[in-house]
Amino acid sequence: QVQLDESGGGLVQAGDSLRLSCAASGRTFNSYNLAWFRQAPGKEREFVAAISWTGDRTMYADSVKGRFTISRDNAKNTLWLQMSVLKPEDTAVYYCAARTGATISGWKFDYAFWGRGTQVTVSS
Repeated sequence: QVQLDESGGGLVQAGDSLRLSCAASGRTFNSYNLAWFRQAPGKEREFVAAISWTGDRTMYADSVKGRFTISRDNAKNTLWLQMSVLKPEDTAVYYCAARTGATISGWKFDYAFWGRGTQVTVSS
């Protein structure tokens, strides 16, 4: 199993940048494909970005492509989400998630392990 703990959220203005971190515990961190999801009030949890266990494959939601970058360091057991040109519609609780398997996925039900989330609020 892997335990996930997000940090780095906060209140920013539109156009600002923010970097989220997800610290993982467990000796097999580098065997998991990882992802970021987000959930705004009253909305379903939605996919943001995913990265393979090797870090060489990534996938992004269209809404964040070109603005967000997902990355990981297996030696540090850490996943990041660099967010730039933030918009009010990016406001949500951001969750990191982990899954085993050979492929990355944007489907939330593929992910068995979740952090508790970190709040990102973007003011206009």
